Amino acid sequence: MPLRRITLQLARNPGLPAGDPEQGYMIIAPLDDAGQLDIEAWRKHRKACRVFRFHPDPAEKADGWLTHRGQNWFFHYDEDAEGDDEGIFRFGAHNFSEGEYVTINHADREAQTYKVTDISPV
Repeated sequence: MPLRRITLQLARNPGLPAGDPEQGYMIIAPLDDAGQLDIEAWRKHRKACRVFRFHPDPAEKADGWLTHRGQNWFFHYDEDAEGDDEGIFRFGAHNFSEGEYVTINHADREAQTYKVTDISPV
């Protein structure tokens, strides 16, 4: 199962009607043929399943791992300064394709919506 690089850019949200392509996430994860996260492949390659938060403010940048607990997926950061784990609403049920939207629950502020802008092989 090849890993994919999934790019999410901040979409239109309250107070940000045009979104912001300079804020978002790059996720390295395995997808199945339907474009959904492949949990069995994730279990085999979990060390390679990474998440990188990008932002114009260097203090907001972070890197960590894509993790799974119970039925939920999280972005897990290894340093306290990078913030608490971020939960992703129905992440396992998403069909990742360009143009789709994903909601991320931030630990320190309201959830925000992101748009899938690119999926490419790693």
